Amino acid sequence: MKARFVAISWRDLAVSFGPMILLIGVAVWLAIWLIRPAPPNTLTIATGPEHSSFWNTAEKYRAILARDGVTLKLVPSEGSLDNLHKLAAADGSVDVGFVQGGISEGVDIDGLVSLGSIAYAPVSIFYHDQDGNKIITRLSELVGKHIAIGTQGSGSRVLALSLLKANGIEPGKGNNKTRLLDMGGDEAAQALVKGSIDAAFLMGDSAAPATMGKLLRTPGIRLLDFSQASAYARRFGYLNELTLPTGVFDLGRNLPDHPIHLIAPTAELIARDDLHPALSDLLIEAAREVHGKANVLQKAGEFPAPLVHEFPISDDAARYYKSGKSFFYRTLPFWLASLVDRTMVLVLPIILLLIPGAKLVPLLYGWRIRSRIYRWYGALIALERGVTTNTEQEQAQMLAQLDEIESSVNRMKMPLAFADQFYVLREHIGFVRSRLQSSTEVRSA
Repeated sequence: MKARFVAISWRDLAVSFGPMILLIGVAVWLAIWLIRPAPPNTLTIATGPEHSSFWNTAEKYRAILARDGVTLKLVPSEGSLDNLHKLAAADGSVDVGFVQGGISEGVDIDGLVSLGSIAYAPVSIFYHDQDGNKIITRLSELVGKHIAIGTQGSGSRVLALSLLKANGIEPGKGNNKTRLLDMGGDEAAQALVKGSIDAAFLMGDSAAPATMGKLLRTPGIRLLDFSQASAYARRFGYLNELTLPTGVFDLGRNLPDHPIHLIAPTAELIARDDLHPALSDLLIEAAREVHGKANVLQKAGEFPAPLVHEFPISDDAARYYKSGKSFFYRTLPFWLASLVDRTMVLVLPIILLLIPGAKLVPLLYGWRIRSRIYRWYGALIALERGVTTNTEQEQAQMLAQLDEIESSVNRMKMPLAFADQFYVLREHIGFVRSRLQSSTEVRSA
């Protein structure tokens, strides 16, 4: 009987490639299961009252994100505290928002992360000084005054209450006749100019820059110079000490006419922790474009910065601050980079498995073919051991068994690459046959 040689067997290929194909399938399934979907083209941001500093900043972000086809929806709010509540809400209707430091106490902030601090938010306390001789440098000097501390939901109000409490000024406590009014923005500024209140806390989330600029230039209105600024920065970890140089607002009129010390938390860009990494990168890029320049409160390149306060810095933001955008997002349009980035997540595990697979498949294929040959050696060894011990009848049965083995071997489909091992097996069959026949002849004689 002729040996049946084939170039390759589909069954052998299936057995050899099967494990690798299975691993690739599992890897692709895991990649699809773990990969984030394409970044949405709409993002919602909680700002502050319309035309406040935070609102104006969000308008700039919207124009920048529109370049990459992302629509930024602005949601007005009462201020930082209201922004924080909107972000923490279970409905997830707001993706990102501006939040100043020092207001998270009592709010469940699990699931919220920081994309970085974007600017200082100085505590600007304007007070009425019509006579020009009532210089105030400490908050404790506001005892007995009518003070506008900001509207409900604003960060200005939360921080004002904390700072006043540290100076022994609390609503309804003692007999100091101090009145704390839920009033902010233009309303507080107008009341201060009219003299119906004595002082007002105004900050970026509750007042427009034009309003604060107007107060700085209004006769009889002063900006409080914190003589204890260093002490506040030491006692409240989220506060920073700032100094406004003489004449920084108006060199011609020399405003202010002396250095002014301020305290300031930082405003942070806070997001839900499921924000898509690509959108995180876009927001930080927008923040760099808007806040990266020098101004009266900061140096160029100082913001945005991954400063850790109440919120942890997101992993995506930390990666961006460390190494910037990925190669695809640096070199391709946003939509195309997103597509390529997601495709690579699928292709990469396949490539990683193909590299060792290129070495593993030939080994598996060779092992399968050799195992087909080697399994007959056990039967041959058993037959050879019985050459001298069995009876003549038993040896005749062994010869018949050997014929069946040889017939089965010749029917095997054997790749040409293993022809040498196949012929060695046939030689060994012939060797065992000659021993059986010699033993039979000896017994017959």
